[in-house]
Amino acid sequence: MTSPFQHSATERDAAPQFVLPLVVRIERDAPPPRTDALETSARAVLTLLSDERATDEDGEWAQAVRDWQDARIRKVVRRARGGEWRRAETLPGITVTGQSAEVRVFPPVPLDGWPKDLAKLQVSGTELDDPETPLPPDPAEPVLWTNPDLSMSAGKAMAQTGHGAQLVWWELDADERVAWRAAGFPLAVREPSSRAWARLSTTTGLPVVRDAGFTEIPPGSPTIIADHPALRA
Repeated sequence: MTSPFQHSATERDAAPQFVLPLVVRIERDAPPPRTDALETSARAVLTLLSDERATDEDGEWAQAVRDWQDARIRKVVRRARGGEWRRAETLPGITVTGQSAEVRVFPPVPLDGWPKDLAKLQVSGTELDDPETPLPPDPAEPVLWTNPDLSMSAGKAMAQTGHGAQLVWWELDADERVAWRAAGFPLAVREPSSRAWARLSTTTGLPVVRDAGFTEIPPGSPTIIADHPALRA
């Protein structure tokens, strides 16, 4: 799957708009750690992008993915628990599990055409915490660096790490994609210091996610720096 950026911004705005739905399982008495949820969301996006149903020309999700990538790349994260989660699992999609987080990703849908059982799920105010400070990332693995100077809900940040993972995917060649998938898409999400963020954003040339500004933060805000060993200068 290639990057959609052969289309101009005007063309992408004029195209029918689609969204990639993600649902995170948050049971009242057992919410996942924030970092685990962010990492699992990123892997869920990669899992769908690499799935044969999306990549094969005649795959059942291929046209929806092409239509989504021809327009603005939107992702929305909703939350579910109990019966809501069980109903979400009956819809076509893929559930990806982290250390304790569970995220289900679905093929893209029209912006105003969500399935009923997903449309009624809550989207705003998804908050999660890390009970312990995450360990430093393995330097040999991809890292999605989050902007330390932005305040984002967990749901917003999960969408942004999904964007970051997708930017990395587009930059890799076929062999690098195959190797990453075979390894299970190892990656880390970490928040650097403001000083480290400034260095990453000005000296490395790594891909940067800039938010469209539909929710929570101003348009054009840099949210994620997408770091992969294959992309490091």
